[in-house]
Amino acid sequence: MQESSYKRYLLTLLMAILAFNYVDRHALGLLLQDIKVELAVSDTQLGLLTGLAFAVFYSVMGIPIARWADRGNRIAIITITTAVWSVAVALCGAAGSFLQLLLIRVGVGVGEAGAVPPAHSLIADYFDRAERPRAVSRYLIGIPVSLLIGFFLAGWLNELYGWRMTFVLLGLPGLVLALLAWFTLEEPRQGKTPSATPNPAESPAHPDFRTVCATLWTNRTFRNILLAYSVASFFGNGIVQWKAAFFMRSYGLQTGELGTWFAVIYGVCGTLGAYLSGEWAARRAIRNEHLQLKAMAVAYCSFSFISACIYLSPTAGIAFVFLGLATIGFYTINGPLFAIIQSLVPERMRAMSIALVLLFGNLIGMGLGPLVAGILSDFFRQWAGEESLRYALLTLCPGYLWTGWHLWRASRTVVRDLGVAAAATSRTEPELEADVTRTNALNHV
Repeated sequence: MQESSYKRYLLTLLMAILAFNYVDRHALGLLLQDIKVELAVSDTQLGLLTGLAFAVFYSVMGIPIARWADRGNRIAIITITTAVWSVAVALCGAAGSFLQLLLIRVGVGVGEAGAVPPAHSLIADYFDRAERPRAVSRYLIGIPVSLLIGFFLAGWLNELYGWRMTFVLLGLPGLVLALLAWFTLEEPRQGKTPSATPNPAESPAHPDFRTVCATLWTNRTFRNILLAYSVASFFGNGIVQWKAAFFMRSYGLQTGELGTWFAVIYGVCGTLGAYLSGEWAARRAIRNEHLQLKAMAVAYCSFSFISACIYLSPTAGIAFVFLGLATIGFYTINGPLFAIIQSLVPERMRAMSIALVLLFGNLIGMGLGPLVAGILSDFFRQWAGEESLRYALLTLCPGYLWTGWHLWRASRTVVRDLGVAAAATSRTEPELEADVTRTNALNHV
């Protein structure tokens, strides 16, 4: 297979694995109401189920897996972990109590922790700095695709077969993808090394954990990106896990109808946003991470107001319009953001850098966000009744302004830190001289 064709295939397969890696999380949000009724649990317990039960193990296990990925066979890691979470998702359908479902979600989190950091590391090996925003954006199209699959299939499968069989059917495709990854992908460290990847024999020794953390912490741009992602994850996960329950309670929609609407909005608008962000960064802001981060900051501030309009809408139709606009805006961020991270750090720290971002983002965001939203909903129920969830989610929307502030701060130091990272890798990049010139110019602004 020619290198260009293989690179496209690599992105496509990794995107498919990412899609099914996320499917169960979105499906769980759509199935929460039925699980609540059958297992007789509170909103706070559901917040624990969608939050800490998954996020703690997902985040913590990402660290040793990323350490393995920075030195070992990333294809093997992706294959093994994909098989583990696929089986665990299917087992969710066998849970007979809230405690059993909670423990199974822990297993899902352990398996799903191994998909994202190795994939980002592989993409960074095959695509250089100029190509990464487009490549990472196309890889992350897997997330809106997962929303399309998760909401559409889960919505109708739940109405036809119930939430238990829905989990079983959503878990099986991952096993097929795991086999495809094992038999068709190549680990460049053990075979032919693509042009964008330095010879492993010439690479510096693998740094220990303390060195990695110290290197990343001294990078001001990385620190602000880490904080931005953590804040966005807190408010974003707090909202998204409860969005389906909000539409059911406030507008009386059923899972089949709601799943179809969510599939169209998230699938189409999310894919459009992810695609456009990669194309814009690759064409209009190539090697200009300063401009990319400023654009992200503005987008998040706008996203805060658009998101609030969803929960202020008097009808479901108007709410869906704002949801579509918010989805486009949300998915314009991730591709360039993760591409910048991969350019900010040395090659042997790439998987760890992603794992650390996910560690803080998911512990703070996925772990606490849904739980806080559930607590707020139970608190507001005293005076808002069934509309309590509307006010809980509306309360979280202004938090995106905080994210925009950190991204703006990151834009002020990114050029300098990219130069430091390039020097640390002992690789000569053609654009380094231009970066230094741009840094000097920015320092005089």
